[in-house]
Amino acid sequence: QVQLVESGGGVVQPGGSLRLSCAASGTIFSINGMGWYRQAPGKQRELVVSSTRGRSTNYADSVKGRFTISGDNGKKTVYLQMNSLKPEDTAVYYCYVDIVTSRYWGQGTQVTVSS
Repeated sequence: QVQLVESGGGVVQPGGSLRLSCAASGTIFSINGMGWYRQAPGKQRELVVSSTRGRSTNYADSVKGRFTISGDNGKKTVYLQMNSLKPEDTAVYYCYVDIVTSRYWGQGTQVTVSS
């Protein structure tokens, strides 16, 4: 069983930065992919970034140049560095990892960008 625990969300002013973390625990053989989605109130969940091992990393146009995904294999943790945050980035952010043929999700962390 694989579990993902997210942290790092909070309230930040426009132009500020946050780093989200997604720590994986359990039996993990090989992570084939990782990424982040977000869901704003009244909107559908949308892809923020996806990264597949051996392939390119894809960012949503709305976050390109501002957000960066990274991973620490030793800590089994995925990060999302978010810079130059805008009010429209306000949402619940969900991480995922792909292990073998299964996708696992975090519980979500709230990010609020407001002055």
